[in-house]
Amino acid sequence: MRLKTMLSRAGFTLVEIMLVVIIIGALAAMIIPRLAGRGEEAKVKVAKSDIDANLATALKLYELDNGSYPSTEQGLAALRVKPNTNPLPENWNGPYIEKDPLDPWGHPYVYVSPGAHRSDYDLSSKGKDGASDKGEISNWQ
Repeated sequence: MRLKTMLSRAGFTLVEIMLVVIIIGALAAMIIPRLAGRGEEAKVKVAKSDIDANLATALKLYELDNGSYPSTEQGLAALRVKPNTNPLPENWNGPYIEKDPLDPWGHPYVYVSPGAHRSDYDLSSKGKDGASDKGEISNWQ
C-alpha cells in the first residue's frame, strides 16, 4: 500500500509548475531588455578595434617591411597577397592578416592611402547600412 501512495504522489502539481513558469517569466522580463541593442553596440566596438588595432598593426608591419603603405589601388588585399602592381613591395613578408578584412556587417573596410584626413592612410567602415556616412567608424575621429 505504501508503494501505491508514493507513486500517486510522484510528479509536480499544477500550482508548482505555474510557479516555476512565473519565476522564469519574471527573470526573462528583467534580463531581455538589458540585452536588447547590445549586438549592434558590440559590432561597432569590433569595427573600432579592427580599425584602431588589428588592421593598423598589420598596416604598420607592412610599412616597416616595405617602406610604404599599400596604395589605394592595392588596398587591404595587399595584407593577404603580395601585390603585383606599383609600388611593388620588395620585402613583402606576409600574409599580415589571416582573412579578408570585412567589417562586422560583412562589408569591406574603406582604405585610402595617402589619406585625406591623415597623411598616412584613412581606414573606415560605413557601418550597418554600408553606404552612408551616418554610422561611419574611422581612424580619424
